[in-house]
Amino acid sequence: MKSFFKKNQNSDAIMLRSFLLLITTIIVVFSVILVIAIGHQLLETSRTTADNIVTSLEKTVIDGNHDWKQWRFNSTLDTSTSYVQIHNTRTTAKTKHYYSPGTQKLLTVQPRRIPLIHDLYYQKNTGFLLFKTGHAKGIDYNLWIKLQSQIKILVRIMLVTFIILLLTLITLPLYIHVITQRLTGSLTKLTHASQKISAENFKGAKKLPVPASPTEVKQLAQSFNHLLDNLYYQNNKEKIFVANAAHELRTPIATIQSHAQLIKRHGQQHPEIINDSLTYIYQESTQMADLIEKLLTLSRADQMRLPLKNYNLSQSLQSIGSKFQKILPQKMELVLPPGITAVADQQTVEQIVANLLTNASKYSPANSVVTLILKQSPQQTTIQICDQGMGISFEEKKHIFERFYRSNNVRGSVAGTGLGLAIAAQLAALNQLKLTVSNNVPHGSIFSLIFENRN
Repeated sequence: MKSFFKKNQNSDAIMLRSFLLLITTIIVVFSVILVIAIGHQLLETSRTTADNIVTSLEKTVIDGNHDWKQWRFNSTLDTSTSYVQIHNTRTTAKTKHYYSPGTQKLLTVQPRRIPLIHDLYYQKNTGFLLFKTGHAKGIDYNLWIKLQSQIKILVRIMLVTFIILLLTLITLPLYIHVITQRLTGSLTKLTHASQKISAENFKGAKKLPVPASPTEVKQLAQSFNHLLDNLYYQNNKEKIFVANAAHELRTPIATIQSHAQLIKRHGQQHPEIINDSLTYIYQESTQMADLIEKLLTLSRADQMRLPLKNYNLSQSLQSIGSKFQKILPQKMELVLPPGITAVADQQTVEQIVANLLTNASKYSPANSVVTLILKQSPQQTTIQICDQGMGISFEEKKHIFERFYRSNNVRGSVAGTGLGLAIAAQLAALNQLKLTVSNNVPHGSIFSLIFENRN
């Protein structure tokens, strides 16, 4: 049984060990205290009785046989449990010793005193005895009282407590099993359900059963279901990401292979096709290299932790704006109040702004205006990139920050990988910023990068 309890570490075994130890200790300690308290009370009651008997003897002058017989006749002393010895030390006494029935036999073997307990003695054949003595008018009085009835009471008390302990030890395992089933039955179901989901390797969006009670298990199940939802979402997102990446890489690879085969088959007979094919191969490889670089950027961003510091945002945007004014085909306007600072990672914020400016230029006519605005309110600081392009529909706004998403009206007509805005959104999240898109009246789009002011 001992080895069974040690090997089993489930809730039943742990609670059973703990409660058995606790209940056994409580009952044993309570029993000892109870026995001591009742034993002390019985002993004190016996002492009071003995004192009364001795006091009665002291008030009675037993100076002869007549006095002894008269006291015996009037006394209510139980001679089966109480023994009296009288020693008359007077010189005029004719009889020196008087004994109640059984006293001389009792004293044939001298009782031994019990250490630490006053007036308590023990005799082998009789048991425990309480001894009291008194003296009055030259007469010594000795009294022994058998404590047999008191000992029987204590034995009964110990027997009752032992029976209670035994019944407790018998019924407690069953009671603990019922309680643990109520407490851990829900956990067991959650364990089986989670093992089943794990064995299926996330095939399908399954959830753990949520019990009504106990509250802690209910909250645990809800938390796990929330975690599973996130895992399913991330798993599907990764699958879509891999499929989209494979699709985007397949096209340039196929183009490169077809032109390489064209050169291999007809290059010698038609040298003029070599230059055209090499141009296509270069363009496609460049696009593929750009795609791979952006994929690596997204991969690094997923694991990145940025040091957020306070820096001069106005000066940083002025530098970016001045650079893009020289390279964008559109006219670029800067609305940048000086002296505005922000807490973020300067390098990645500049990368976000550069991506948004490039994106605005890509989807705007060459004769339009791209505006870079910085503004500040008591609650937040906002960077806005405004273009006068074709705009973004309401439905497309829900997806433009997804990886590889490109609207149907620009796919094939505007070069791109569909990763620029996804990278911008990821870097914004790492900087604890909010990236939003809205309409630019009368036409175009406004991308806003929002810094919540930190007090």
